[in-house]
Amino acid sequence: MRAEWRERTGVRRALTMITVPLTTASFAAGPAFIAAPATAAPPPTGLAGPSGASPEETVGGPQLAGRGIVLNKAPGVPALPKIKAGSYLVADADTGDVLAAKDPHGQYLPASTIKTLTALTLIPKLDPNALVRPSQTACNVEGTKVGLTPKMRYKVSDLFHAMLMMSANDASVTLAEAHGGMRKTLADMNAEAKRINARDTVAGSPNGLDKDLGLSVRTQHTSAYDLALILREGMKNPAYRRYMQAIDHKFPAPPTKQERKKGKKVGGYPIHTHNRMLPGERHSYTGMLGGKNGYTIAARQTFVAQAQRGGHTIVISLMKADQPPSEYATELLNWGFAARGKVEPVGALVAPGNPRSGEKDAAADGVLPDAPLASDDTSRMWLLVGGGTVGALLAIAVLFVVLRRRRRLESR
Repeated sequence: MRAEWRERTGVRRALTMITVPLTTASFAAGPAFIAAPATAAPPPTGLAGPSGASPEETVGGPQLAGRGIVLNKAPGVPALPKIKAGSYLVADADTGDVLAAKDPHGQYLPASTIKTLTALTLIPKLDPNALVRPSQTACNVEGTKVGLTPKMRYKVSDLFHAMLMMSANDASVTLAEAHGGMRKTLADMNAEAKRINARDTVAGSPNGLDKDLGLSVRTQHTSAYDLALILREGMKNPAYRRYMQAIDHKFPAPPTKQERKKGKKVGGYPIHTHNRMLPGERHSYTGMLGGKNGYTIAARQTFVAQAQRGGHTIVISLMKADQPPSEYATELLNWGFAARGKVEPVGALVAPGNPRSGEKDAAADGVLPDAPLASDDTSRMWLLVGGGTVGALLAIAVLFVVLRRRRRLESR
């Protein structure tokens, strides 16, 4: 009887060993694509910077590893403005000196500021005069739209105007389609982020929508540091600057009945910039060179901008702000112009390429992970298969021991 009881107990234990790993794998296989650092849980406002990076390995310098306000105080420099935002950064765009920051490498939802990366990636690759017919999917996208129709073909330059001036999500998706599709565009966007050392950035969409696409801060994110890098790099391109600085633009549309009677084949309507800090706008800032705002319920207010005064250029970025960015941006820009040349920098906006000597850059070898799409769930499948395989192997080993013990008992 005792031998029989031992046999049944051993089989139950073996079955438990089979069940537990599979169940654990199922629960572990959540939607996360990027794991938080193992040393500490991420704060509620966002994710920590790249996993496993020590202060000495932090892109831009060790002080930028700080999660709070990072500043080297200096006499005669006004106090930092009180900004209610998850993260921000102020830098001298000419020298790359980071003058002050808050949680500069913290990873947050980008909202429409990700369009600065879309533009940086696609402007050099697409012919501005090429004509593109949008898909119905692009026309039906959620959020702000310029009003595309599959009945028309649009110039690429018009689509860039719509995307960067009025944050048109349908224009963003159509530009991605013109570049060969969503997967190729996202892969190239993430490769471009890697090239310029925007290591906190993962693009999961070309337009910054998040909940609408099933994306979270773990599957699409950037940082205040990276936004400054991206805009600074983009503004080196004359075409990029023109789109950023445009205030009004006539966008093409199918002709109205009256226009058709007059023989016009193409109509149109004016579009206007959403950057209220450009010259002549409600919150115009003297010297504003260009910028991009963003907002979703999950991301809150986001913003990145450059301004120039007295021959000096300041770049600022804001993430997860609690109000429209014009006031905060004005305060940060004013502080930056007052502080440049007086405060000891807390770090630097690094140039494209290898940020640290001796570090192998995967982008140079073309070794980059595929950008995660909302419909992809490869991480979950890997966990299920991998976890299940490990559990099954453990269970087989236990069963082998149980059966061997059973044969010994029977031979007695």
